[in-house]
This record gives sequence, structure tokens and C-alpha cells, in this order.
Amino acid sequence: MSADWGSFFNMSGNRSSTDEPNVTGGDDEVVEPDQGNVLSHIISQLRPGADLSKVVLPTFILEPRSMLERITNFMAHPETLLPMSTVDDPLERFVSVVKFYLSGWHIKPPGVKKPLNPILGETFTCHWDYPDGTRGYYIAEQTSHHPPKSSYFFMAPEHHIRIDGTLKPRSKFLGNSAASMMEGIAILRILNRGEDKEKGERYIVTQPNMYARGILFGKMKYELGDHSYVRCPEHNLVADIEFKTKGYFSGTYNAIGGTIKNEKTGEVYYELSGLWNGEMHIKNVQTHKKDLLFNATSAKHTPPQARPIEQQGERESQRLWQSTVKAIIERNHEVATDEKTKIEDRQRREAAKRADEGVEWHPRLFRRVQGGPHGPDEGEEDLDWIINAHVDPHNPEESIKQILSIAPILEGQTESTQFQIPPHKQKHADASPDHNGAGSSSSQPAPSATEPLEEVQRKDTRSSDVDTFVNAQEKTKA
Repeated sequence: MSADWGSFFNMSGNRSSTDEPNVTGGDDEVVEPDQGNVLSHIISQLRPGADLSKVVLPTFILEPRSMLERITNFMAHPETLLPMSTVDDPLERFVSVVKFYLSGWHIKPPGVKKPLNPILGETFTCHWDYPDGTRGYYIAEQTSHHPPKSSYFFMAPEHHIRIDGTLKPRSKFLGNSAASMMEGIAILRILNRGEDKEKGERYIVTQPNMYARGILFGKMKYELGDHSYVRCPEHNLVADIEFKTKGYFSGTYNAIGGTIKNEKTGEVYYELSGLWNGEMHIKNVQTHKKDLLFNATSAKHTPPQARPIEQQGERESQRLWQSTVKAIIERNHEVATDEKTKIEDRQRREAAKRADEGVEWHPRLFRRVQGGPHGPDEGEEDLDWIINAHVDPHNPEESIKQILSIAPILEGQTESTQFQIPPHKQKHADASPDHNGAGSSSSQPAPSATEPLEEVQRKDTRSSDVDTFVNAQEKTKA
């Protein structure tokens, strides 16, 4: 799980660290050769009456991959992921989930880097090959642009693990810091456990906020801050984890603390401590025994595998951002800015074209969550979007087929359908906008199998022309 600082002059946000440490040291401070500080770059963009939300961060702080790809850090330690479903005791199984949750935060580039902002309809797929011959599969799509929402699905069928999530970062400017205030949740399911045989045993996960310190003066520093939670409603278990930011005169960088307790009775079972990029410990409150939970210092993560660029569609992350990423890696910041701007400008033209033509936009791979009392997704409303496919929770062979039919994941797979234009709808005066250039899709029915949809050949990403169509919901098959 990761965050994106986006337009950090946007003042909206939720939880935040109120302290503003004076960063003078740290194990991952990095001064880019051409960095100096960000202030001069920002000042150069300011004009009388300028909109501060349009200020663009310099490309030297960009990570050469999209947010959709960066989310895979969360699944990059199979040694903590795969054993969870084999633990019989509910409390110890919960501890194994907390260990998995804490294992991915150390994975990041040196210094302060933000991933590329995904564009609306951008997708990324990949997989992991595990030592036992099984695989984990990942599918993600940018399901909203204003506000940004990155929705993702992960499953390791033979290990009975599924994760659904939507990442909703909100940027905030704090003087000499920029923050990404994290909203949204992930729901981890252990499918061979729990009373609900279809949904499995559910763990609801939130995220810490992320801070870029020293953005205007001094050395830049990356911090995680504030509280996050792991909850298992079925067993009344909750882990309250505090990611501690360093104060002015005391404290240390990258520290965590927290407890694992029974939410119903208040009984505390374990205490958590350590560094999220170092050793993390767990102490049994009754026996006072302290054990190593996870050592990020020596841990080696397992990056996912994606299809070759030439096999990817033009809206898939690695192909879409290929020219930008190449320029970032080569430190050619002028070209990186130009290539990034082309993609962003194209997205704005597409939104304007949809608005002019009354075209609804729908994600291709995800659907709106159907929550509320007795709804199929009751209790999962904060996901907003969930993968638009049934995936068998108990038959791994069948579920793999179903996953691979959603989108190309493995090398050699290709798109099975053309992108299509959804029906033009008459906008109603009371229809609320979804900020993606059309009326809310919740007030309009999705195209049915009987509605004729025009097939459209997509233009190449590098084209300067307005694209004929932005990814929409594909036609339902009879």
C-alpha cells in the first residue's frame, strides 16, 4: 500500500500529524544531484492570480512507476502472506495478518519519491510465482480521477487468500511538509476460515498517512504517521497501530507502537513496537515475552511479474508511462515533464469530450459496491468499487480461470474484447456529477446485453489527437 502527494496545495484531508519536525538527519535522506530544493521550482510557476492547485512538482521526486503498480508492495512478501490461512488459532491467525500488514512498508525508493498519478481508466496487472508452484494474481484500475481512487484485486487461490481495496489519497500542504492523507480500506479475506463460506473470514485494513518533510527548505525526508487499524469483526479483534513521526526535540524516525486487543471486552493481548523499516517486535502482555515479529532490515521482497510492454494495451501502466519513466530514469527532467504533460493534457481533453457528448464513464474491470442492509457487499461500502466478476472462493482451478478471463495477466494473454462506447444518456437536472466528466453512474443503468454498443479502435497513446474513447464498461456477455 502506498500513497501519492499529487497536488499538495489541495488543503483537504483527514487524520494528520500535527507536529512539523525539523528534519536534520535520518537513514534515508537523499539529496538529488539536481535537487537543491523544491521552492525555486514552485516559485518559477507562480504568476499573478495563479491557481496553486495547478502547481506541478518537479519530476526529480517522481518514482518511475504508477501508483497502480506501487500498491503491489503490499503483497511483496509471500513468506508473510501465504502462511496466514494455515494458522488454526484465531488470535494467532490475527497476529499473522498483522505481521503481513507491517511487512511491506519498508519497500520504497531511496529518499522522497511519489508515484505517477494514474489516469482515469488506467489499468495494471501482474502476478507472482511462488516457490510451491502456485501463483498470486493482481488486477488494478483507476476508477476515479477527481477525487483519485485506485481500486485493486489480489488473489492467491490455492492459499485461500483474497484482497480487495480502494486507495483514496487526499493531499494536504503543511508548510514545509506535504502530506497524503489516506482514506479508503482494504479487505483481506481468508477464504477457508470464517462463518460466511462465501466471503470467508474478513480483515478490514486502513493505512497510515504519508509525509514528505523539508520540501521547501532543508533536506527532504519521508515519514509515515498517525494511526492505522487491522480489524477482524468476526472475532472482535483489532490492532491499533501508531506510525510515529519524529517530534522537534525527541523521538526517532520510523517508529511504530500499538496493541492487539479484544474490541468487545477491551482485553489487551499483545503490544507492538519497533521500526517499520527495521526490527518490529510483539510482546505477550500476560507472559511479558517479547519476540521478533518481522525484520525489515534483512527482508527481501518479491517484485511481481508483468507482461512484456509490447503485449500490453495502450492504457496499461507500464506502456502508458513508458516514455516518462525512461526520461525519469535517465534524469532527463525536461523530457519527463513533457511526456507526463502530454498524458495529463490528453486526459483533460477526453473528459471535456465526454461531457460535450453526454457519454457516461464506467470502469472496465470494477463495479460499484452494492452495500447497505442485506446488500451483497454489506459492510464493504468504503471500498467504493470491487472487481466486476464472480471468483469461486473454494475451487482454485476454477477461480484461476475466472481471474484470467477478467483481464490479461500472464505473458501471451491478449485483450479478448474491443473497448466500447457506452450509450449516451439524457442528463437529469438532479443527477449529481461524479467529477469524471459525466453524471453519476449510480443514477444510470449500465449497458445491458441487448443494448447495441459501437466498437471503436483505440488511437495510440502517443497520438496528439483527442482519443475517440476512454475505457468504459465492456458489454455483458449473454
